[in-house]
Amino acid sequence: MPKLVATLNVIAWSGFWAFGYLALTGPADSSTLVALILAALGAGAGLLCYLWLARHCETTGYARPARRVLPEHLRNRQDQSGEMTE
Repeated sequence: MPKLVATLNVIAWSGFWAFGYLALTGPADSSTLVALILAALGAGAGLLCYLWLARHCETTGYARPARRVLPEHLRNRQDQSGEMTE
């Protein structure tokens, strides 16, 4: 599954760059609007695939999980062992 998502990621970003270029350099007519819509779809799909892959790499241990700071209002609720108290 990750290889399929990675392939879709590459295809989506390629579509974004190709159709984005066509949208920016083409004449102002209906084909520009179609290219703009396809570029936006490519960017959206590429972003979703990238985020899925990043999360997958964190959960499988391939990438180190991002450090997340505990919010201030939850820090006060921790006891000495590091466990959350209610």
